[in-house]
Amino acid sequence: MLKSFLGDLQYAKRLIQTFHKFNKDNIHMFVVVPKDDVKIFQQIENQNNISILDETSIGLELVTDNSVRGIRPGYINQELIKLGFWETGICDNYFCIDSDAEFIRDFYIKDFMYDKVTPYTVLIEDKDLQVDREYYYAFWKGRENKLNKIKEFIDFRDPRSLTCHGNTTFNCEVLKSFKKDLLNKKSINYIDILKISPYEFSWYNFWLQKTNIIPIKVIEPLFKCFHLKKQHTDYINRGITLDDIARGYLGVIINSNYSRGYGIVSYNTKSPYKKKFNYYLKSIKRRFGKD
Repeated sequence: MLKSFLGDLQYAKRLIQTFHKFNKDNIHMFVVVPKDDVKIFQQIENQNNISILDETSIGLELVTDNSVRGIRPGYINQELIKLGFWETGICDNYFCIDSDAEFIRDFYIKDFMYDKVTPYTVLIEDKDLQVDREYYYAFWKGRENKLNKIKEFIDFRDPRSLTCHGNTTFNCEVLKSFKKDLLNKKSINYIDILKISPYEFSWYNFWLQKTNIIPIKVIEPLFKCFHLKKQHTDYINRGITLDDIARGYLGVIINSNYSRGYGIVSYNTKSPYKKKFNYYLKSIKRRFGKD
């Protein structure tokens, strides 16, 4: 299940191209977009295994026009859709994927499922990110605080914070329990919990670990995510190729939160960050009256 919008159309097209190239088990993709974007995205619907869905058709309570704790509505909406997609009844399990992802090798149902009914659960402590000084002070300290708020709210007592950033499989029985036994009992909704902590995957992962609704079959991340520019350039400088990455991962993600300003950056994009440097160079020249 891909939640996207017009601003990510080119990312989505790239993802879907690689999805078709490497999809060996005829897996279906549901692309959920705002109502106004449906017609534009329908240009890719005639491809095999793709369905475009209007986000309001899933449930109006899963869409908001308001920011949540300073987070823009579009970002909140994709979290709401990921948590609530199970309510469509379309499937028993669905892999949440982001527009800036790319598949890089053949993939099969067995990559996502432990057996016919049990999905793998991506759980990791991200100790490498805790060690990285830039990431730690810019992101980790705030993230850690918000993860602890989730555990406190659901009364999940575990000194570890085993979770993931995204791109994992959600099981509908777990989410059904989450809504029935947590949200409904507390008379709250999905937006309310995102006000507490805007990490939809951690709400799912901690609830699963607390309740054990399904057997937990742990797997490491299926996609190599470059959270920071320096992580991407470090791999390139070390001569690591996509073939090398494909030995361990199904795909890669150049996080668009930082890379968007450089265009649609792929792993092998030649001089991927040169564009931004040229932009700053021109700005400096203009500042000093030079052209």
